[in-house]
Amino acid sequence: MSRVDTLFLDAGGVIVFPNWTRISQALLARGVSVTPEALAAAEPHAKLRLDVPHLVAHSNDAQRGWHYFNLVLEHAGIARSAATDAALEELHAYHAVHNLWELVPEDVPAALEQLRALAPRMVVVSNANGRLHVMMERLGLARFFDVMLDSHLEGVEKPDPRLFQIALERSGGRAETTLHVGDFYWIDVKGARAAGLQAALIDPAGLYPEADCPRVRSLLELAALLREGKLGA
Repeated sequence: MSRVDTLFLDAGGVIVFPNWTRISQALLARGVSVTPEALAAAEPHAKLRLDVPHLVAHSNDAQRGWHYFNLVLEHAGIARSAATDAALEELHAYHAVHNLWELVPEDVPAALEQLRALAPRMVVVSNANGRLHVMMERLGLARFFDVMLDSHLEGVEKPDPRLFQIALERSGGRAETTLHVGDFYWIDVKGARAAGLQAALIDPAGLYPEADCPRVRSLLELAALLREGKLGA
């Protein structure tokens, strides 16, 4: 990789995650018992099932998002039912107002502090629902970023390279010295490369051994590799 002057980060699955406790409680209220921990463990496997080129090419982020939750439940051993549909409908309404991706892992703020010291520019490039900025402010994370792009507000979403190009224009970054880090190969890595960017994949469960890009398990690992010159030089 070349020098990294600008760091693009996806939001969901990289910085913030679904509120598994809220999801577990919504299900339990309808007689479906599954722990937040079981849901979190199932999530990487659900995402892998969505991360295929034909599905990405023929769906949008909103369509994939709610199929994703049914896949999470499936991998957690919960069959789809009227009860799970009702719980997800309630959660969808909450997401439309507040954004359900509101869980910040304990290591994320420290990792963002480290990355902020390593990258002259930091930008969020997210497929979101119009509530990204409000959510990031509410969680105290907006302060780490120079620019935040919400695909719903921009009218274009990853993997379309135009979203990355808008992010470069807003941030003043150059494609050849910008690294984008996301959690979907066919959305984040392929989209970033189509815009001429470097790309890396967050792969916490080690499910992408054949990926032709750098992989990291967390933002702390990303910061360590950047600091050691193993991602960019």
